[in-house]
Amino acid sequence: MTETAEPRIPPASAQDPSPDALLVRRTLAEIAPVADKVTGYFYALLFIHHPELRGLFPAAMDTQRDRLLKALLTAAEHMDDPDVLGPYLKNLGRGHRKYGTAAGHYPAVGEALIGALVRYASTWDQETQAAWVRTYTTISQIMIDAAAEDETQRPPWWHAEVVSHDLRTPDIAVVTLRPDQPYPFLAGQYTMLETPWWPRVWRHYSFASAPRPDGLLSLHVKAVPAGWVSSALVHRARPGDVLRLGPPAGSMTVDHSTHNGLLCLGGGTGIAPIKALVEDVAEHGDRRPVEVFYGARSDQDLYDIDTMLRLQKTFPWLNVRPVTEQQGRLPEAVCRYGPWAEYDAYLSGPLAMIRSGVDVLPGVGIPADRIRHDFPAELAGTP
Repeated sequence: MTETAEPRIPPASAQDPSPDALLVRRTLAEIAPVADKVTGYFYALLFIHHPELRGLFPAAMDTQRDRLLKALLTAAEHMDDPDVLGPYLKNLGRGHRKYGTAAGHYPAVGEALIGALVRYASTWDQETQAAWVRTYTTISQIMIDAAAEDETQRPPWWHAEVVSHDLRTPDIAVVTLRPDQPYPFLAGQYTMLETPWWPRVWRHYSFASAPRPDGLLSLHVKAVPAGWVSSALVHRARPGDVLRLGPPAGSMTVDHSTHNGLLCLGGGTGIAPIKALVEDVAEHGDRRPVEVFYGARSDQDLYDIDTMLRLQKTFPWLNVRPVTEQQGRLPEAVCRYGPWAEYDAYLSGPLAMIRSGVDVLPGVGIPADRIRHDFPAELAGTP
């Protein structure tokens, strides 16, 4: 997959919000029209008062400058839903280790956050400030504790050497990596990756295979306009180059406790984790049906169709259907087949495709809680 993201947070619950939640949401509504100014002021305060933290962020911040603040504000909005908020913040806390974030950095971020809110919230008072201080204290402590626990179990990042680089199309490459130590992950998950050409700029890429006995990792990368990391991986990376990988993440994994079939929609390089899911089902000896719809603009863009068709010949329970734009949009094409009530859906590809699938699939028998994907990127929470 070209770039994926952290699991999204559902809309905040409207049932019996706490007093702090009411004040926090009021502030969020007030600053929404001036979000860009709040973001700029937040980073100005952070870097002026704590210049030592500037090195934790990319040299050019124009593409992801607002992600840290947006993650904090998103978390604050969901303070009344600990079942949802806890996993989200723990994932952020673990993931921030790869940036070099330490427990001592959180107070500085909190100071900048409060300072930006004080400047731009129209009804700020002592009661509101106290609510925000309590909220941020809770948020930061969950992240700090998760990072501390994670530190006892795995490194903050892995070095990985490029061992092969297969240019499938002028803008798509299959990159195979050898990590410097075992890299535990599940089929369907993704990693965050940093290249030597763009220090401190991390991007998400899904693994294109289930875990392999030789420990090698495979990624499918498409160079996109203004995509610093993706363009470097496609056009500059060569065998011998060393990248850095963050810890594996993502929830688009196979539930092996059920016998439901798998309905898999892979658009473009989104076919990468779908291929990994097929391998995972095979390795577990499952005989349940797996239906793969592989979407691309044209036949020439189906860069991995030969691999998928070979898998189809190997496994009688697998059916692969290529779908090009001439046949319509991928989620709508799925509706021409079925029924799908006994299937779990897995969506991987462009965000527009994911949104369309989430809207369409419940109408053909797949409830929302059986539709799996890892979007949207705007909640990734990476600085």
